[in-house]
Amino acid sequence: MPRSLGVTSLLILRAIRDGVCYGLDIVARTRLPSGTVYPTLGRLRKSGLVTARWEDQRTADREGRPRRKYYELTARGVSALTEGANHLHEVSTALRIESTSKTV
Repeated sequence: MPRSLGVTSLLILRAIRDGVCYGLDIVARTRLPSGTVYPTLGRLRKSGLVTARWEDQRTADREGRPRRKYYELTARGVSALTEGANHLHEVSTALRIESTSKTV
């Protein structure tokens, strides 16, 4: 069984699922530091969970900014996000049950 994705990866996948985004957009949506987001995006790409493409340089020039790299979920990424969210829900439910069943 493959290792479960961590919360950071799941937050990033969810941000991407909500629309094709670029790095700083993902940083803003997740409120994670860029030093966390960019390495995680690299790992998600290597794992085949996201794809990336550079925008056309002319678009960036027209808007007076650097080119952006846009990320999209793959089918595997959608599945991983679903499985990871379900796993977190199960863990959360288990912790809630355990904490309410114990008396002080």
